[in-house]
Amino acid sequence: MENSDPQLSGSLLETSEIFTTLGQILTSHPRCAVPVAQVLAELAKNEELKQPCIDAGLVSALLPHLESSDQDLLLHAGRAIGRICYGNKELQEELVKAGVISLLVKILSDFPESEPLVRVDLLALCNLADLDTAKEALSKTSVAEEMVRQLRRAENQERLEIIIDILQLLAENDSLKVQLVEADVQSVLVEILQRVQDSPEVDATGILKTISDLVISLLLGDESMQKLFADGTGLIYQRISSWLMSPNIQMQLTGALAVANFARNDSNCVKMVQLGVVHQLLDVLEKHVDDGDVTVQHAALSALRNLAIPVINKVQMLEEGVAKRIQMLLRSEMPPVQFKLLGTLRMLMDGQVEAAETLGQEPALLNRLVQWCEAKEHAGVQGEASRLLASLLRHSKSQEVVRAIQEAQGVKHLVSMTTSEHAIMQNEALIALAIASAINLEIIKDAFKESKLIPNLQKLLEDEMTSPEVKYKSLGLLCSLLGSGDLRKQMEEAKVLDTLENLCNHSNANVVQQAVTTLQILKSNTQDSGLFFP
Repeated sequence: MENSDPQLSGSLLETSEIFTTLGQILTSHPRCAVPVAQVLAELAKNEELKQPCIDAGLVSALLPHLESSDQDLLLHAGRAIGRICYGNKELQEELVKAGVISLLVKILSDFPESEPLVRVDLLALCNLADLDTAKEALSKTSVAEEMVRQLRRAENQERLEIIIDILQLLAENDSLKVQLVEADVQSVLVEILQRVQDSPEVDATGILKTISDLVISLLLGDESMQKLFADGTGLIYQRISSWLMSPNIQMQLTGALAVANFARNDSNCVKMVQLGVVHQLLDVLEKHVDDGDVTVQHAALSALRNLAIPVINKVQMLEEGVAKRIQMLLRSEMPPVQFKLLGTLRMLMDGQVEAAETLGQEPALLNRLVQWCEAKEHAGVQGEASRLLASLLRHSKSQEVVRAIQEAQGVKHLVSMTTSEHAIMQNEALIALAIASAINLEIIKDAFKESKLIPNLQKLLEDEMTSPEVKYKSLGLLCSLLGSGDLRKQMEEAKVLDTLENLCNHSNANVVQQAVTTLQILKSNTQDSGLFFP
């Protein structure tokens, strides 16, 4: 009677020592190697029989046969090894150590058109390539060229997907990224993207996403990114315009992410702004402003923010009306978009007096900022909104901006920013408030009283955890406030005098000096505030 229990068959085979015998035949009788490898490839389909194969040392007995020039032997030995080692990381590491990587790449190179052999080889590489040791070994071979060659001839979706999976794993290694770019993988990827988009039969979504992800992976390495940019002449860069203008959201996203990655380098940023990419990004943002795709908006704003870092770009972008156009996004209800929008505007304003003066007087912008300063459920948006308010004051140093922020009821948010847990935000708030006080203390002193600025400053000065820099700026602001009789009175009532006297023994010389100055002005009855104007 035929036995149908695979477990029982497995243990019968094991006890019959068939595996040891097959190992001996593989080693001693090369002419029988093909049928033996074929038998093993069949046996290793059964999960129960993998371990006996390993115990009998069959993997190391099969490995030398991967150097054969006999395609049948290569095929069956490759299948057997692949099946025995599938899912077994320890064994895969041993295989890599034993030199399997260079053998696999050599097979691809020797038999690039043998379909069954290429398939087995690719599956093996796909299983091994996520090991760091395998990537290291692969970087010393011609795998990049071989994979690009296979990518060019991949005719069906399944083959394309497995090659893309391998390429994605290879692209995790910086050295392999560069090799892939040098092997011109980008031109094949661009071609496939075009083909998939134009083809009505193919289900484009999945394949567009995996290829787009691969393109972005190649851009994540500094050296590979620079090679792909090629001073604005590289193929990927050349395609960005058409991707951004594509009706396909995945392609728009790829275009925006590509710009954001190219813009990690200042000279690339300058070149791209000259080449006019900014308005293409703004066109994309305009398409998505109402109920649009958050990831596309996020990526396009990241790209704009990076482009706005070099000073020369800020000037050009402002001249071209970027600050104006970008404000259309103020109506966005998406916190990730709001967060990025605020960061981009802040980067554009940095050091730009005229722009800060114009934007700092726009009621629509200021009202929206104040609204976001109150968005307690989104701490990131809240923080960025107050930072932009502070930035408008800091860079404009304008009486009109102080008045406009006061009218929009933004002063109290700058005061609460002084108590932020981030020293950088505390500093920004203190500088902005000192500037506002120096410019027009009269119109904001009531807002200072209502929002408890003096108790806040006193707390900062008394807290041992406050950094010397924040203490120094807090003292400078106190100095500015002494120009108002009401605020001086409030300081006297709060016993700020005692706080200042304690600070005269502080370990930081600058803090001591500023404390002494503030103390002298507070003790004197003059209204000379010794204005602190950073």
